[in-house]
Amino acid sequence: MTALFSHKPEGYECPFCRVSGIDRLNQGTKQRDIIYQNEKVTAFIASKWWPNNKGHVLVVPNQHFENIFELPADYAAEIHRAAQLTAFAMKSTYGCDGISTRQHNEPAGNQDVWHYHLHVYPRYVNDQLYLTKGSQSDPDERSFYADKLRSWIKENIEGLGGANDNPNRRLT
Repeated sequence: MTALFSHKPEGYECPFCRVSGIDRLNQGTKQRDIIYQNEKVTAFIASKWWPNNKGHVLVVPNQHFENIFELPADYAAEIHRAAQLTAFAMKSTYGCDGISTRQHNEPAGNQDVWHYHLHVYPRYVNDQLYLTKGSQSDPDERSFYADKLRSWIKENIEGLGGANDNPNRRLT
């Protein structure tokens, strides 16, 4: 689809393209933060955390689409399939009480990275997610959560996913 509503600045270097492998210079998120990847999507532990909701995940398409207005339906389906897989893994390994997903488009919609992405948050009773501020996480702390989710996905993917899933693809 054509970019109907583009807001990315000229010369924008997309951090999520580096993570998903579109841009091979991966200086942003560490490869060990990736919990799941297939031909269309990558899911990884977010580097920005909220104090009571650590280990939240971002799911991004492996092709650059700025926002929901550009995102093809087949990519949208894969993103939500990966989000569901992530939600199962979080419920099983984090002991969370629920899951929230969020997705932002355009500046007025609070989008601040110009690559479509879906947030998957572990939720806990009275966690005050929307009342707290996020901060940068420590890479070693992210690894703790990534290892949990990656292990669960690797053990359970055959029962939940399709033949195109490969939990070992580019995982370290």
